[in-house]
Amino acid sequence: MLLESKAPVRVDFAGAWTDVKFFAQPFGGATLNAAIDRFVTGRTQTGPHRSPQGTLVPEGISVTYETEIPAGSGLGTSSALNVVWLSLARGSGPSNDEERARIAEQAYEVETVLGILGGKQDQYAAAFGGFNLFEFGESGTARHRVHISGAHAAELNGLLTLCYTGQARLSSNLHENVWGGFRAGKRDVVESLFGLRDAAYRGKDILEAGNWDAFGPLLQSQHEFAKRLNPSLSNDLVEGIFDLVRPHIVGGKCCGAGGGGCMLFLSPSVQEQERVAQKLSEQSIRVIDFGWASEGLSVKRS
Repeated sequence: MLLESKAPVRVDFAGAWTDVKFFAQPFGGATLNAAIDRFVTGRTQTGPHRSPQGTLVPEGISVTYETEIPAGSGLGTSSALNVVWLSLARGSGPSNDEERARIAEQAYEVETVLGILGGKQDQYAAAFGGFNLFEFGESGTARHRVHISGAHAAELNGLLTLCYTGQARLSSNLHENVWGGFRAGKRDVVESLFGLRDAAYRGKDILEAGNWDAFGPLLQSQHEFAKRLNPSLSNDLVEGIFDLVRPHIVGGKCCGAGGGGCMLFLSPSVQEQERVAQKLSEQSIRVIDFGWASEGLSVKRS
């Protein structure tokens, strides 16, 4: 028997960091993100079968996972992997939104047990797919679907460039830096977290209206807030890439916790987006082509 599971990773537009319990529980966090058609896949095979290396296995079980996304990308890959793993352990996929939320929450709990410090947006994005605003608080997590039209989603996709800096970032180290400042009551950190969260609500309205003139500055504000959280959330490589593409963009940010990994840029036109992709490629910076993933976690049996 073969059981196959896949879950998408995501790009985040606003609200990063505010899904972490230190902020979310006392103040309420919010993130705005969209699942993309880059996936983490997993398979379990039982009974007589051939292993991934081609060896005949007369009995037992084989478990494999794979993804094209680089490690430390900031796209939520490790959390998507945990969502996939849990679905394989269950032996079935979610049949409704309640089950999707339960799997996302369980994936977060697994990471907590393992001592991984992080938030919840990645697990929920992988489980649900699509464009979403997620709210996080002491009473739980609420999902609000972003009602973006197909035309607006396609237009946005044509204006965005996703690239991998070539420098993986260690999310846990970044979290230690930021939350140390938060616990110390540093004004810049506290004010930036509220700014990041509030932008998620504005971003939802902007996406639904297709107002890209406002969306670029919103993305850029996330990068500026992130740098105020802690200097380690940017570096010479990140700022150098910004300088490289700045004439052809209206805003951009690092994905996820920041400090490296992937970066996302918005251009004012398709022609300018093509110039961004060309400039990055000329510098051997990997451009990741992507589309939107309207569906989240899926499992099939054969």
